[in-house]
This record gives sequence, C-alpha cells and structure tokens, in this order.
Amino acid sequence: MAERRVRLSQRHHLSPAHRAGDVVAAAEGVVCLHGTDPATVYLSAWARLDGLGPADVDRALYVDRTLVKHLAMRRTLWVFRRELLGVIQAAASQRVADQERKRIAQDVERAGLVDDGAAWLTQAQRATLRALDAYGEASATELRDAVELIRGSIEYAPHKPWGGSFPVAPRVLTTLSAGGQVLRATNRGNWYSSRPSWARTAHWLGAKPEQVAERDARAELVRRWLYAFGPATVADLRWWLGSTLTAVRATLADVGAVEVDLHGEPGVALADDLDETPAIEPYAALLPALDPTTMGWTKRGWYLGPHREALFDTAGNAGPTVWWDGHIVGGWNQTDGGEVIVALLEDVGTEAKAAIEAHAARLTAWLDGVRITPRFPSLLWRARASDRRG
Repeated sequence: MAERRVRLSQRHHLSPAHRAGDVVAAAEGVVCLHGTDPATVYLSAWARLDGLGPADVDRALYVDRTLVKHLAMRRTLWVFRRELLGVIQAAASQRVADQERKRIAQDVERAGLVDDGAAWLTQAQRATLRALDAYGEASATELRDAVELIRGSIEYAPHKPWGGSFPVAPRVLTTLSAGGQVLRATNRGNWYSSRPSWARTAHWLGAKPEQVAERDARAELVRRWLYAFGPATVADLRWWLGSTLTAVRATLADVGAVEVDLHGEPGVALADDLDETPAIEPYAALLPALDPTTMGWTKRGWYLGPHREALFDTAGNAGPTVWWDGHIVGGWNQTDGGEVIVALLEDVGTEAKAAIEAHAARLTAWLDGVRITPRFPSLLWRARASDRRG
C-alpha cells in the first residue's frame, strides 16, 4: 500500500516536491479533472499547483482554451487538455451520446410531446446548431428562445410529491455535447458556480478535433489512466472508464498490461512501469468534493481506510477530504465566515495535525471569503454544517 500511496502523491502532484508546472499539467497528472461541481476544478488545481489563482484556470478554459469541459466517462463532466478531445470522444463520449439520444427520444414520446422522438431530436439538434452558428456563443435560455423545437418541458412522476418537470433544451444540448458537436464555452457566472454558454466545437477551438478510431482511442486513454492510477484492479478501470468488462480486457491486452499483486488480489499495470517509486516526505493535502484522486478507484480501502461512510454519500460521491502522507484522514468544511476547518477521523500525531491546520489556513486565505457548498455533501460535511447552524 505504501508504494501505491507514494505513486499517487507524486503522479497526482499532491506532494509539495512534485507540484505541476501549470493547470494543464495538473489535469494531465490525473488524466482529467472532475468538472461536475464547478468549484472542484479550481480547488483540485490549487491542490496541485503553487501560486495558482482562479483567473489562471479561467484563462486556460476560456481564453487560451488549452483545457476543455466535456461530458465523457460515466456521463460525468470532465476537464482535460484540448488535444485529448478526439481520444476521449471516441473512447467514451460517443457511448454516452448514443445512450442520451435514446433516452430523450423515449422521454419526449412518453410525455406526448411528439410521436417520433428520434426524428424530433434530429430536427431539434440541427435547428440548435443553426442557432449557434448565428450566435457564436449562447446560453441554454437564449437557444430555447431562438429554437421553437426545444421550448417544451417534460414532466416526471406527475402523481408523486417528488415529481416535477425539466426543460427540453438542456437535454438536447447534452446530446450535442456528448456527441462532440458543441462544447461548454464561457462561464457567465463566478468561478464557483456554473452558468455556461455553448459554442460549436470547431468554432470554440478554431478547428475540428482529430478523429481517432475507437479501439486506438480507448488504448490511449487506458494507457494514460494506468500511468496515473496504476497499478489498480480491473474493476477500478472498468468503473472509471464506464465501459464493459469485455472492452476493458481487450484494451488491457492492446496496451500490453501485465498482472501484478495488489495486497493479495490481482491488479494490472503497464509493463514498463514496474519500478519502485522513491520515498517522499510526508505532506498534507485538502482536496475538494469529487476530486479525481479521491474518486479515482472503486476499491478505495488502501487510501480511504474505514472512512467511507463519513466522507462519501450513498451514491459514491466524495465530499471534501483531508489527506496525510497519501491517504485520507478526515474531511473539511468552512465556518460561516469562510474559515476552513478540518475534522480528523484518526489520530495523525501532533506534527501532522499542525501541518494539516497550516494547510487549511492557506486554503482559507486563498478562498478569500468565498464559501463552497458541494453539490453532493458527505455525512461529515452535513454534520459540521449543522454544528455551525446550531
């Protein structure tokens, strides 16, 4: 376990001696940053990069456009370097797009909006793309106002107290996004909220992404994941990729992965990446909810210990975590005034506790009064929030 923790610390740029050089390198260290919770992108980058400010992440996303946001593995929003877009599109996003097309076509038919959902979706997508050609960039609301076909709403569970409705326009944009035809462009909110505009992919990037064969793309993505997260189990890889076991095994063969022993169970690693990693100095890290390191494996005992119930919700979404020397030892929250406070779940010793608290003070200064609320708060986060209110 110690060897895996050292690898994690170095390759994910969490160790102070192994910080990334820029925000793109920070994303590369974990293949992709998790983008579902908007603040996570910035806080995950801060944890891996010295001297970073929110404006640096904004510049990479919206000015230089060296990073892109895209729906991919497990129908999750990710942030990664733009050169990977063609690879991730073929390896994972297209699968998501196919699923989303079928789902919305069925939903609009069930809602009685149209008789032929597939035909309606094709027309709605084309009309939306024409509107984006005219706008350049537009929000979902602006597109809905411009395109009559996507103005409707779909009701769900109409006879249940938890029922409601959701607009069609974002669902259409999801299919276009997963299909690689549009990207999330400029964020019209602040850095810790999400109010995206949308743009045609070629318009936003200045060129169409390189097309990659699915098998080659999956091999490239798996190779990158194994370097960043390996050695790991086949179950870990299958979960992260959101693919079938058959596809995962075929891809492991394509990249020449070899079997290794992981604490008494079989794991896999790249054949040329078996050397022992040199030891490093212990360090403290505070990672945000849904951080790609915290979420990187489905078998998490070797770095999470007995803390799953306190730090993950029932759906498997991680809250903010405190790390010491490559493993999770607690969680963090903020006071009403914005001060970062830590809640340790095990005894780490006096020196480690002091280092963690000093790191929390640095994060407090960096946040500068901004309070972050995770989209999927953990039990520990909710308990600390309740303590503040009490």
